[in-house]
Amino acid sequence: MKYRCIIFDCDGTLVDTLGDISSAMNNALAMNGYPPVPQEKYRDMVGWGINKLAELALPQTARTADTIQTLAVCAHRLMDEQPADQYVSRPYPGIPELVKRLQTAKPKKLHTAVLSNKPDSVLRRLMDDLFGPNAFDAVYGLGPGIIPKPDPSSVWDFLAEINRNPHETIFMGDSEIDIETALNTGCYPLGVSWGFRSRETLVSAGAARIIDSPEEIWHLIEK
Repeated sequence: MKYRCIIFDCDGTLVDTLGDISSAMNNALAMNGYPPVPQEKYRDMVGWGINKLAELALPQTARTADTIQTLAVCAHRLMDEQPADQYVSRPYPGIPELVKRLQTAKPKKLHTAVLSNKPDSVLRRLMDDLFGPNAFDAVYGLGPGIIPKPDPSSVWDFLAEINRNPHETIFMGDSEIDIETALNTGCYPLGVSWGFRSRETLVSAGAARIIDSPEEIWHLIEK
């Protein structure tokens, strides 16, 4: 087995979160007196973290540091307070089966992690609610002192913990941010076609391969 570790992005890779992200940010915009953004426009706005998302969601004339921070904090709070039974977010087809199969493969030393620029508290609750506790060996979201993707720090920290090499690791994501993260860390840059960005974006970013269904990852793992 060449690859012994898989690191997943969350939004657009494991879970279709566009509805909940757009709802939280649009509610935060409304609470602060700004117009909503059409849901489809969020497809190209997500991935850099909630502060950048808040900046992009605001009208250009309102993009001051204080306004961006206020909006990001408000949206984060709304995400934290959302009851699980009101999630619009759902795993993509084939992802629950992939996660289950990877869990059974763990005795073969196949490690898994989720690395997202989503707020850490939101990410951890979402993963537990949708996949169950301990579905992954590690879950990393953004918090104080954490540098967002595509910075390689969080990937290297995880690999050091499990004593694995980047060349043994697949980084799987749907955006140019994920592909850049993989390239920055020396991991295999695997793109997915079902997420928020286009195939062309992933190719331009340097994806070594783009898969159209989660099952295809086993061709890499078992090769």
